[in-house]
Amino acid sequence: MVSFDHRDSGTLEANWMESARWAQLPRLDLNGVRRLVVIAAHPDDETLGAAGLISRVGSSDVPVTIAVATDGERSHPNSPTHSARDLARIRRTELIHALSSISPNAELRLLGIPDGLLREESARLRRSVEDAVGAGGDGVLLVAPWEGDGHRDHRIVGAVARQVARRTGVRLLEYPIWMWHWAGPDDDSLPWENMFRLDLAETELAAKSDAMSRHRSQIEPLSDAPGDEVLLNTEFQAHFARAFEIFIAAPIERAPAAGGASVTHDAERLPGSLPEQFFDRFYAGKSDPWGFESRWYEERKRAITIACLPRRRVASALEVGCSTGVLTAELASRCDRLLAIDIAAAPLEAARKRLAESPTVEFAKMTTPHEWPDGEYDLIVLSEVGYYWAQDDLETALDKVMHSLADGGHVLACHWRHDVPEYPLSGDVVHAAIATRADVVTLVTHEEDDFILGVFSRPPAVSVAQEEGLA
Repeated sequence: MVSFDHRDSGTLEANWMESARWAQLPRLDLNGVRRLVVIAAHPDDETLGAAGLISRVGSSDVPVTIAVATDGERSHPNSPTHSARDLARIRRTELIHALSSISPNAELRLLGIPDGLLREESARLRRSVEDAVGAGGDGVLLVAPWEGDGHRDHRIVGAVARQVARRTGVRLLEYPIWMWHWAGPDDDSLPWENMFRLDLAETELAAKSDAMSRHRSQIEPLSDAPGDEVLLNTEFQAHFARAFEIFIAAPIERAPAAGGASVTHDAERLPGSLPEQFFDRFYAGKSDPWGFESRWYEERKRAITIACLPRRRVASALEVGCSTGVLTAELASRCDRLLAIDIAAAPLEAARKRLAESPTVEFAKMTTPHEWPDGEYDLIVLSEVGYYWAQDDLETALDKVMHSLADGGHVLACHWRHDVPEYPLSGDVVHAAIATRADVVTLVTHEEDDFILGVFSRPPAVSVAQEEGLA
C-alpha cells in the first residue's frame, strides 16, 4: 500500500510527459463493447479517470451506466462552512452537470454509501456493481478505479470490481488517479505491461475539460477559512488535461465454466496458488525468516490479534498456516483444543518443538484448500495465508471455512497490505472476498496502513457486550 499526502506537490505532469513509455503503450481497443459500466468511489473519479472513454462510448449510442459509490461528503472533514450534508448535495449536483458534458444520456446510479465506510459496506457495494453489470457477457466493459491506486476507497472499489468481473466474465479495465501523484515514469513497479492508451479526440478532450470544471468543490477552495482548502491542486489537475487516458487491464481469471475449465481475460492468467516448493525454498536454512520472534511489528500485531478474539476461551480452534508456531502458542492459551496446519515441513517441525509441552495442540501438514481437516471449530484463524491462494482457491477455502465453522463460531483473518509481486492476491482482496460473502457478517474490523484484521461470523452478528447481556 502507498502512503501519500494530497497537499504535497507530487510528481509534476511535465516529468510524466517526458517519458518515452507513452509511445510504447498499445492503443485501447473498444471494438465489441456493447455496454459500458463505470464505477467510481466518489463524484469526480469517473471524470478524472475515464471521462474521455465515457464520451467516446456514449457518442456511439452504446448504453452507458455510471455508478458512484459515495457522495464524497468527507472530502473536507474540517470545513467550518460546509457540513457533510452540504457537501453531499453539492457534489451530487456537480456530478450531474459534469456527466451532461461527457455523456448526457448515461444512466447515473448514486449508491449513497457513506463516505469512508466502503469496506464496511463492501457487500452492499458488490451487490450494486453486480446489479449494474447484470447478466454480464463478453460485450460488457466494466471500468473501475485501479486497485493499486493508493487510496483506501479506490482499493476497495477496485477489489470488488475484480470479484464481480471474475464471477460474471465481463472485461475489466482500471483507471489510476492518485498514481500520477505518488509514482513516477521511472517506477518499474507499476503495471506497465498491462497499460493501454486511449487517445482523445479534440471534442472528447473539450468535454472532459468542461466536466472537470464542474467539480468546483474539489478544484477550488470552499472558502478562505482553514479546512476549506482546495483538494485537487492545479498541478494534480494537469495529469487529467493530457490528450490521452491510461487504463490498466489486470488479468482476471473467470470462475470455472460448465465444462470445468477456467477462462482467462487478457494476455496472461493470474498466478496460481503458491506451491509447497515456494515455502520449502523460503524456509531453507532459516529459523525465523518472518522475524516473528525479533520484530516489534510482529509482536504488536499478535497482541492486537489476540485482543480482537470475541471470547475469552473457545473449545476448539483451527489455525491455517501456522508457520513456526509463534502465534499458535498464544492461541493455545485460549483454546481447549487447537489444530494448527501448514503446507511446509520445516516450519511445522519448529512449531512442534515450540509447543512440545502443550498436549492440547495438534499439528498436521496439509496443502489447503484441497486438503482440509474434518470436524467443526469454534474459531478458525487465517493469519497471513489468504493471499497465497489464487482467486479460485481462495473461494474454495472460504467455502470450507464456513462449512467447518461451528454454530456461533468466529473466523479471524489478518493480512499484510503492502504489495508483494510473488503473491497471487493482496490482503485487501482477501478481506473483501470474505466480507462480501452472503453467509458472513463482520463483527470486528481493525485497519492500519500495514495490515488489516477482521473477525467474522454467520449472521446475525452478536457483539461481545450482547453476549454478556450488557447491550
